[in-house]
Amino acid sequence: MAEPAYTPNEIMTVAAARLMSNATVCFVGIGLPSAAANLARLTHAPDIVLIYESGTIGAKPEVLPLSIGDGELAEYADTVVSVPEIFRYWLQGGRVTVGFLGAAQIDRFANINTTVIGPYAKPKTRLPGAGGAPEIAAAAGEVFIVLRQNPRAFVDKLDFVTSAGHLTGGDSRAKSGARGKGPTVVITDLGVLKPDPVSKELTLVGLHPGVTAEQAKAATGWKLKVAERLEITTPPSAQELAVLRDLHARTAKAHGQQVGEG
Repeated sequence: MAEPAYTPNEIMTVAAARLMSNATVCFVGIGLPSAAANLARLTHAPDIVLIYESGTIGAKPEVLPLSIGDGELAEYADTVVSVPEIFRYWLQGGRVTVGFLGAAQIDRFANINTTVIGPYAKPKTRLPGAGGAPEIAAAAGEVFIVLRQNPRAFVDKLDFVTSAGHLTGGDSRAKSGARGKGPTVVITDLGVLKPDPVSKELTLVGLHPGVTAEQAKAATGWKLKVAERLEITTPPSAQELAVLRDLHARTAKAHGQQVGEG
């Protein structure tokens, strides 16, 4: 059987990018979320407003930033404001429609960990930390999460809860006082998951071409619920792949290293 003309990372990024529109005001995380958001901007959503934590509004970077402090973000932004203004006026003021986050770990209720792997006092790995993710998760209109699906990332119990998703499920998020809908979709290199309307437990609702539900179950650290009818992701178009690959190539050249696809 012929190999697909795209990689799992590429279809994950493309599928995530398709969720955004010209009307989206997106608070963007570094890494996979940034790649997907900028792919949307460079293809079907040229009027999307990208906000980064460092205070850049309407960012239009030529290459993907390595951090929120990357000068590329400020150089090509519509404006740059203070960090307090980003959080108080834009995010807490209800002006951000989508918070787009990555994660090291996620649980069945879409709570995420970006702090430590292992015990907090003596972690196996210390991760970049929270940054603005807890506030984004709590206050954005809705939250998209993108990460690769495997048992180390999709865990039954987080080593540390950095950012709240749907907490313990049901109406626990609403009772906590968190604003917005919380996580509404999780996009992985295998497929798409959405929270159950009542229990808020993540349910597999879509697969990328060539992936089976059994593969998704095996890549999940809890007993994954599967929708009765699974959608199949439309493969990336030639244009989407060309734009994404060019973006990564420019980024690698600019930073003098092989950045890759994520």
